[in-house]
Amino acid sequence: MTRPDKNAAKRDHILAAAKALFAEAGLEGASLRAIAARSGYTPAALYFHFPSREAIYAEVLRDSLARLTAAVEGGAAREGFRGAALALFDFYAAHPQELALGFYLGGGGLAPRGLGQGLDPGLNAALLAALAPMRALGGQEAATEAFALAVGLLVMSETRRIRLFGLSARALMESHLARLPQRPGCCACRAIGAAR
Repeated sequence: MTRPDKNAAKRDHILAAAKALFAEAGLEGASLRAIAARSGYTPAALYFHFPSREAIYAEVLRDSLARLTAAVEGGAAREGFRGAALALFDFYAAHPQELALGFYLGGGGLAPRGLGQGLDPGLNAALLAALAPMRALGGQEAATEAFALAVGLLVMSETRRIRLFGLSARALMESHLARLPQRPGCCACRAIGAAR
């Protein structure tokens, strides 16, 4: 294995260990020392690959958002806005730790958080890129509404609060999407329809 390959493998190993630790303890509960211990390296070795714990978190989140983007784009290509919104819902339903990661959840609960001015703008841009097919197909308001509904339903599902109502989170998502007005005249809808 060449040196660049070894470095890439070490980096991937660190990211996998960090992702597991972030899922367990959140950003606040995962120290650089704990990430190093989980990955089998020293804290100094981590600095060779990442300047900070926040940079590691940002890299894990960037990877998650790239996979979300691919899922949403695939859903949009298959079924337009509805497909994109359901792909977002299904991605996070299958990977609830990814949703928690995106909201920096962990021991600190719900609160406005970020990783700092050096990292936040790029991560926010990546989230907006993941939602871009929904915004193009349904507009900003419909995309925001679908995103908020998906997140709320997923949180209720993950905490099992949805059981109080005897309903399925995904069925509620589908029902809501069926009631949204369609925008067949928009440019993106025509382009996606032509591509089918």
